[in-house]
Amino acid sequence: MNLQKNKIKDKLGFQKLIAVFGIILFIGKIVAWKLTNSDAVFSDAMESIVNVISAFMGLYSLHLASKPKDEDHPYGHGKVEFVTSGIEGALIAIAGLMIIYEGVNSLITGKVLNKLDIGIWIIAATAIINYLLGYISIKKGEHENSLVLISSGKHLQSDTITTLGVVISLVVVYFTKIYWLDSVVALIFGVYIIFVGYKIVRKSLSGIMDEQDPELLNQIIKVLEENRRTEWIDVHNMKIQQFGASLHIDAHITLPWYYSLRDAHNEMEKMIVLLAKNTRRSVEFNFHMDDCKPISCAVCQIKDCPVREKDFVKRIKWTPENATRVQKHTVD
Repeated sequence: MNLQKNKIKDKLGFQKLIAVFGIILFIGKIVAWKLTNSDAVFSDAMESIVNVISAFMGLYSLHLASKPKDEDHPYGHGKVEFVTSGIEGALIAIAGLMIIYEGVNSLITGKVLNKLDIGIWIIAATAIINYLLGYISIKKGEHENSLVLISSGKHLQSDTITTLGVVISLVVVYFTKIYWLDSVVALIFGVYIIFVGYKIVRKSLSGIMDEQDPELLNQIIKVLEENRRTEWIDVHNMKIQQFGASLHIDAHITLPWYYSLRDAHNEMEKMIVLLAKNTRRSVEFNFHMDDCKPISCAVCQIKDCPVREKDFVKRIKWTPENATRVQKHTVD
């Protein structure tokens, strides 16, 4: 319990750090924009506004997701991470639209840039800081299975890419004096930012709607297949839900019908312990025990079964396809 609390405290502390740096970097980019009058710098500043908002939203979601289950939320509060991440993605897309509007307007009216040399140094510094924060955030998010930290890190790194592009465009404009290139660069980054926002929203919606995670499902089925016991006749109707950093796994396990309740429960517990040991995330299991039917004899590997009604035909390898089916495994 203390370990879990320390992990939550660590995630909240790092998210606070992201929020503080977000404000500092935003102020720096606003100063650079005022100095240069650059649309490209404006596009970077607009994305930084989203960074600041999303950082504080991330703090709120991590705080809420860390709350224990209650009567109103029997599965906990972890789903809030998907909601806040989706809002962050939407804000990124809106920022992209604002950038495109400003770029088009500048192309039509024309614009003269100022003090580009100072702006270049300020924006370059923010790019370095953004990249380091984003890298650390993604690594911590992957280790802690936190969608908030991962999405924050990806957002910071996407901001780094656009910021580097801004630096390059400012350098080009500085030496060539072709000012309309600045607006063109802003338009390109506006489209890119909208695409990044769409991907974040898409991932969030998949989590809210419990879309199957193929990689996670493959991992769990692989563990079961490599460590399966003869008594486990089949596993079917498996479903996996994600609640923030936690998982909820439902499944049906077919066991010999003549087992006592205690024996059947012990076999089910062995499967649960196996999965718990091989999953880095906290997991809640809801396993249903099915008794075997005559159709199960064809895939049952128990050699000395005292009640076998049909011959064994073949061993069926467990896969994501057959483990998620509602029906018991049979020989086609």
